[in-house]
Amino acid sequence: MTYVKAQTVFPQSLLNEIQKYVQGEMVYIPKKPADYMAWGAKSGAKNALRIRNENIVNLYKSGVPIGQLAENYHLSEDTIRKIIYRKA
Repeated sequence: MTYVKAQTVFPQSLLNEIQKYVQGEMVYIPKKPADYMAWGAKSGAKNALRIRNENIVNLYKSGVPIGQLAENYHLSEDTIRKIIYRKA
């Protein structure tokens, strides 16, 4: 998060109004809900996990046992089961 000077982004009339409520303090102004990105959308993590989970399901369907999948992907057997049963 970066800081910007209020004088550079707000018109003087709005700045005067804000100063009625707070002066010399930091105020966080959140994004509009429509501007938020879903988790992992920017970094690609969500897509990487989706691909990993699809691979796990496909390997399971081709006969690879849950224990082997857990070892190969460094996940618990319970986590592998959740992935398989969610996708199956």
